Amino acid sequence: MAHLQLQKVGKSYGTVEVIPGIDFEINSGEFLVLVGPSGSGKSTLLKMIAGLEETTSGKIRVDGEDITHLDPSARDLAMVFQSYALYPHMTVKDNMSFALRMRGEDPTEIDRRVKDAVTMLDLGGLENRKPGQLSGGQRQRVAMGRCVVRNPKLFLFDEPLSNLDAKLRAQTRIEIRRLHERLNATSIFVTHDQVEAMTMADRIALLKDGKLQQIGSPQDLYLRPNNSFVATFIGTPEMNLLLGQVETVNGGFQLGGASGMHLPVSPERQSKLTAASLPGLQVKVGVRPEHFEIVPAGSKGALKVDVNVTEWLGHEIFIFGQSSFGPIGVRVPEGVAAVPAANDVLSVRPISDRWHVFDAASGDNLLAE
Repeated sequence: MAHLQLQKVGKSYGTVEVIPGIDFEINSGEFLVLVGPSGSGKSTLLKMIAGLEETTSGKIRVDGEDITHLDPSARDLAMVFQSYALYPHMTVKDNMSFALRMRGEDPTEIDRRVKDAVTMLDLGGLENRKPGQLSGGQRQRVAMGRCVVRNPKLFLFDEPLSNLDAKLRAQTRIEIRRLHERLNATSIFVTHDQVEAMTMADRIALLKDGKLQQIGSPQDLYLRPNNSFVATFIGTPEMNLLLGQVETVNGGFQLGGASGMHLPVSPERQSKLTAASLPGLQVKVGVRPEHFEIVPAGSKGALKVDVNVTEWLGHEIFIFGQSSFGPIGVRVPEGVAAVPAANDVLSVRPISDRWHVFDAASGDNLLAE
């Protein structure tokens, strides 16, 4: 295990600044996922940690030691690549043992480590096959095994599941997480897939344009997003953002004035909303699809939704349609007698306190704790 610290780590290519300077720490034994859209800087950041990219500024420390300018081979890190990066002419056993043989490790110890890794990763019987004779999932496990036998301080994963089909990705997610727990390792996992981030991470670091938007547990990012980008990136389907003004109506709050959508609040949240000086401010009210309730037609303060599409996913149903505030998605609660269909009209209302308010210009969460 290792404790990793990034201190104002930045990267520029000439005059183009891709990472302006990032600060965060990864605790010993933690599984941290770097997530963000393409071009957000997550793979570049991982490569700087690995030593495959030079830092332009800042320091990288492992257990207090400055490794910023150390050669990759001296950092005691192991990296699993998206493309597997296996030697095609070598067998599974030779691929896994190659780094140890190059370091001059004892052959008996090499055999022991390889056998342990083969057993751990369920690769028994494949030791003498070459990568071209393996499935994508098996090749990925060989790539992981090559890292495991080295017993490094840090495991780095650079989008290792991107080349796998959906079913195999789900299975390999579980295998990687189990491997992390078994080895009691410190791991950094890069992905653009927020589902992978949510299901695997102890903590998530979400990047956009090289800047850290939020770092925290999956629950933190999902339930308490710092801004509208975090709110819409994390969660499937994404959070609804309804543009308008929040007004005080009969002591309560409504989006769009007296004829708009009622925003139910608890007494505890009432004071926070009042202190935020929301009335008259142009905002985006964020509501996740599962945080709407379907109410009878004509209910006061309800929002009408003209249904366009119904998506049945087996364990849940989503409807997508149009409202007076723009496109909207709603999860149909269990127990609804008639499933909404195209051209139906629904009346919905947010559940008390399960909605957010973002500044329309900056995107900042105005009710963030």
